[in-house]
Amino acid sequence: MSQKVPSFAELLDGAQQTACHLEMHDAYGVDSEADDFARWKATGQRDIDPGSPYWGPWVDLIRRTVTRGVVVRRVRIVSEPVSDYIRYEHAGTPVNLGAGEQVRWLPRRRASDVALPGNDFWLIDARLIRWNHFTGNGASAGGEMSDDPATAKLCADAFEVVWERAVPHENYTIN
Repeated sequence: MSQKVPSFAELLDGAQQTACHLEMHDAYGVDSEADDFARWKATGQRDIDPGSPYWGPWVDLIRRTVTRGVVVRRVRIVSEPVSDYIRYEHAGTPVNLGAGEQVRWLPRRRASDVALPGNDFWLIDARLIRWNHFTGNGASAGGEMSDDPATAKLCADAFEVVWERAVPHENYTIN
């Protein structure tokens, strides 16, 4: 494992073909989302303005990544019935899609027989992994990088199985 963890901009700017993101938590407690999540819980209104201060930097990053021909895919493995946080994520996903990400949802019960890594990750060009670590309450605990070929293969294989089983966002209904 290498010590230098690039920013997401550096990571995605370095991608040449693919950027795959696997999320496996039912709730996150990331500081940058706290206000928006609290507002959504109180009002049911989610910021879905791609140019807003909340979304703008991410939308710009994804757009410039996909414009270079990089395919950006995200799968969220979720428990059902879904948590409030997953409802919140689902409500904001049209912004991800509009920026050029492909997003799918996999009910956790359909992932029981998949060998999954222990942490969320970004996999760049099927060779470089950025592990996303979280505390027990969902706060970010930093990232970690790996370019170990066997671990990259584990992540790539797991992602492809999950991707094939997952439901495209436009077909995934939250009850």
